[in-house]
Amino acid sequence: MQDKLAIHGGPRTVPHGFIQPWPQVTDADRAAIAEVLAAEKITEQQRIQSEGLAQEWAAYMGVRYCIPVNSGTAALHLCVAGIGIEPGDEVIIPAFTFWATAAAVLHHNAIPVFVDIEPVTYCIDPGQIEAKITARTRAILPVHIHGMPADMDAILAIAKKHNLKVIEDVAQAHGARYKGRYCGAFGEAAGYSTQASKTLSSGCQGGLFTTDDEQIYRRAALLQYFGEIVVPGREREEQEYNAYGLGWMYRGDMFSQAFIRSQLKRLDENNALRVRNCDYLSKHLNEIDGIETPVVPAGCEPVYYNYVIGFDPGALGLDVSAQTLREKVQAALRAEGVPTGQWQRLPVPSQEIFQNRIGYGKGCPWHCNQSTVEYRTEDYPKAVEFINSHCYLFDVNPPNDLELMRLYVAALRKVMGQVDAVLAVS
Repeated sequence: MQDKLAIHGGPRTVPHGFIQPWPQVTDADRAAIAEVLAAEKITEQQRIQSEGLAQEWAAYMGVRYCIPVNSGTAALHLCVAGIGIEPGDEVIIPAFTFWATAAAVLHHNAIPVFVDIEPVTYCIDPGQIEAKITARTRAILPVHIHGMPADMDAILAIAKKHNLKVIEDVAQAHGARYKGRYCGAFGEAAGYSTQASKTLSSGCQGGLFTTDDEQIYRRAALLQYFGEIVVPGREREEQEYNAYGLGWMYRGDMFSQAFIRSQLKRLDENNALRVRNCDYLSKHLNEIDGIETPVVPAGCEPVYYNYVIGFDPGALGLDVSAQTLREKVQAALRAEGVPTGQWQRLPVPSQEIFQNRIGYGKGCPWHCNQSTVEYRTEDYPKAVEFINSHCYLFDVNPPNDLELMRLYVAALRKVMGQVDAVLAVS
């Protein structure tokens, strides 16, 4: 006899309080923050922590330059500015991502041009990029979504053929590898988020910019601090208070940077634990009809910022939409104590800012640059299909381990084994 579903009053599969939160805060993390507070001259810690983090992340990535900033969006904006994007230039990005990917382009008065995703990795589809290239295109901005590497060989080949720059959005993929190299080490520049939920976490907000190119680095450094040339620690003695260009205040704070530096020491270990958890899920969830698990292409080593599951009603002989099946199963799983959710509800080009060309107002940057770029939801069917048919299993991160993953599998077996009863719930 099957266990009674929690939505029908049965016992939860995952007990209350069983799931442990991310980021995992250790005594080493607390000591790193305490060291900042204990400094005799705390103002010097701004330079010490920023420089320390820049050196350590550049060394980890194997690149020459890193600039710590206050968000992943700021990091991507530094990339856009650093490679020399100008008003009216076009940058190609995937239709499925967090909208900050596009915002970083708009912040520089440039035009985002969207390409649909491919249905295996959910990253940008290289096969559709060339059709979107125009005389105004200056860069391609792939996103390593959910911690899964994009197809960088194909993207780099297109960029080389058309003399385009490549910016990598690595907000969700710290430590992921593509054919043995870290994501973020392929293009001219890369931006990473260290927002609290990310695989490399600040506990609050933050970001990192990297490049191997000195000119790109210098342009980005100007943007990071009001367009001024600043020598950290020598502001009083040497700062000109002369803006050489339009800049922002994108500097990060010393406490979050100290926390990131401490977390970085455990990044590879934590990523390995995520991979172990997610490999276990994939192995066992693949045995459940109607459930689709992540596919890992040859040469890709993902880090699973999110674990994605898809729903296929056809595999169950059900005459319902994938969206209906997903929504009903999600409700049943939540009752079982399994945290699931959706992330993006719309492809980015379907959001109001693009549909109504809000931008800076009066249709800028489109109208003020005579842009004819259109944003039609029907041009991104795979992104729409993905959003309708997939959800996320949360908390696959350490310190949660295989004990929790076993409960997740048990809950999915329980729910999918009674799918008719799940669909009947109003």
